Amino acid sequence: MIDLPGTVLRAAAPADATRIAELFTDEGYPVTPSAVEARLGRLRDPDSQVVVADAEGVVIGFVALHVMPRFEHDDVAVRVLALVVDAGARERGVGRALLARVEELAAAAGAAFVEVTAGHHRPDARHLYESLGYDAALTAYLRKRL
Repeated sequence: MIDLPGTVLRAAAPADATRIAELFTDEGYPVTPSAVEARLGRLRDPDSQVVVADAEGVVIGFVALHVMPRFEHDDVAVRVLALVVDAGARERGVGRALLARVEELAAAAGAAFVEVTAGHHRPDARHLYESLGYDAALTAYLRKRL
């Protein structure tokens, strides 16, 4: 585990919704605290988690994940739904620590792998994932807007 003095990783609580909304909005995904609180509620099940990086009472990052059964194999995969680190806290290992926690949780769930999406417009995120061994060559991500 990565050591971040003064920072703890913990489960997100409804009281974190305002700060998570700020982080999401700063990252270009505008959302209200009430919408984040509703999303936190939807992710309260054994297969979903939201983990925050709490630096002495201030949330400086978060990761949301979901354990998914795979149909083509008799196992599960863990999907990172969102990962955001405050711009002022980047390059300090917060993202790495959050992903390490995801990988710990994935291993405990018996996951075959962890998958994450990083848009081409987020080269720093892609660099982080690739530096940690995530292979961008394995994906063929297609999407159709409805």
